[in-house]
Amino acid sequence: MRIACLLVPDLPLRAELRANPDLANEPLVITDGTGPRAAILTASPRALEEGVREGISLTQARALARNLVVRIASPALEQAARETLLDVALSVAPRAEPAGRSSGLFVSEGAVYVDASGIDSLHENERSFASVLLARAEGAALPGVVALASSRSIARLAARHLAHRSGEVLKGEALETIQILTPENERAYLSPMAIDFLDPNDHTAEALTRFGIYRIQDLLRLPRRDLAARLGPEILDLIKRARGEAMERPLPIPKNHRLEEGFDLEAPISNIEPLAFVFRGLVSRLTHRLKLRSIGCVSLCLELSFENGGRENRRIGMARPTQDGRILLRLLRLEVESNPPITAIEGISLSCEGVPYSREQLDFIRPRGPSPSELDETLAELSALCGPERVGSPALLDDHRPDAFTLKPFAPKFLPATPNRRNRVKAKAPMQSKSTRSRHHPARTHQTPLVEGHSSQGKDFSEGPKLVLRAFRPPLRAEVRTEAGKPVFVRSTISRGVILRSAGPWRTTGGWWSESSHFAVDHYDIQMADGAVLRLCFDWKQKQWQVDGVYD
Repeated sequence: MRIACLLVPDLPLRAELRANPDLANEPLVITDGTGPRAAILTASPRALEEGVREGISLTQARALARNLVVRIASPALEQAARETLLDVALSVAPRAEPAGRSSGLFVSEGAVYVDASGIDSLHENERSFASVLLARAEGAALPGVVALASSRSIARLAARHLAHRSGEVLKGEALETIQILTPENERAYLSPMAIDFLDPNDHTAEALTRFGIYRIQDLLRLPRRDLAARLGPEILDLIKRARGEAMERPLPIPKNHRLEEGFDLEAPISNIEPLAFVFRGLVSRLTHRLKLRSIGCVSLCLELSFENGGRENRRIGMARPTQDGRILLRLLRLEVESNPPITAIEGISLSCEGVPYSREQLDFIRPRGPSPSELDETLAELSALCGPERVGSPALLDDHRPDAFTLKPFAPKFLPATPNRRNRVKAKAPMQSKSTRSRHHPARTHQTPLVEGHSSQGKDFSEGPKLVLRAFRPPLRAEVRTEAGKPVFVRSTISRGVILRSAGPWRTTGGWWSESSHFAVDHYDIQMADGAVLRLCFDWKQKQWQVDGVYD
């Protein structure tokens, strides 16, 4: 087994610079709290040049460096940086796992283990693999070191030693950031290391110092049984890690595709413009991680933390997976503009559910159509302009009213384009609406054609193509002349002339208990002299004739 360890020794600093790259050339320090006695966790190269060191107090650091920029360690930024290390690892190998957090001298480090077994088919050698891993980490604003060994523990020890040695290299000299260890030279490489690289607890470290054990080789020379009898069973774990004998399970294949980015604001924000600027940084980091994992975003979850201690969650769905940051940014802005926050915001968290990103298969003959990913932005803009309750897909209601419908969220099913797609719609019976006429008008379920075997201007109603109703909304006003209660002449914008045949009326009525919802309509199917076949109706409530639709 070959394991690579990607280690970032100053993760709190890199997490802050990842979110605020404009601080890269400033004397920046990250502290573990507020107040003058707060300890320095890590410092930027500019601050180190001015004499600032890790572990000193903030008061001492201000005395050493002018114009010191102070930031408190952000759990949200640090967690996002640790998850980004995992994304970088998964961009070069299918198996990876975050390393556990350390304490003591290595509390600021972040590390991830990567399966480097069988990389010969993709890379020239292990050093080439490590170079690619290191380059992608630097592209994610998380520069570090990479060490390869035969186990997790040895790879992490080698990475710690490499990071410590690189930090002590004088300015102007080349920094070594890659270390390859073969099973034969691992013991020789680890032996001269200080015992502190094993990160023992305070009790064990004090006991080892009392016995004069300062290096790993001193520890490995002594018998295990005597050490365990004098120092306790905890020393056996250090010996196993130093020898690479610790029991380690194979690296897993991560199943979780949820990505999250957070940001703690220095001052509460109540305006949309500065909030959009924060969104830009969050979306940029989130889309970079999506590209590393080769997945697309199907839904966004925006969590806002308010100044008064409240929280609010908002979900934005996507029609298709996307990695386009412009679309995500536009959707976020439209969401905030259409529903502004109730008070000032002091914290923002943006997460997304990722799915494998599918590539578009172009047609061999037909030109490329509009991108389905642009549908999300269009729907969001329509919702912002018209209101979310007016945008969606129509759905029928179980009601006797002829035009009863509601709106449901628009979720199209993108089917492959085929030549026979237009022929999939089943033709309806003549004189029957394409909608659910049988549901609203049970009497019309068994109706027969107006003319049996008769042809009007080439139309054969018994053997010709089936007709469907194309409804007019709103219905067209009409002037109708009747004889013996039957319409005989119609004048409208769609047709004018004598009625040759008519069927009906079919009355639909309901809502009699409410003045606003009461309806009573008589419907007629008529055949005009010019060949048009119309659906005519008389609204008893408005006392008005209307052309409800035309049969095509």
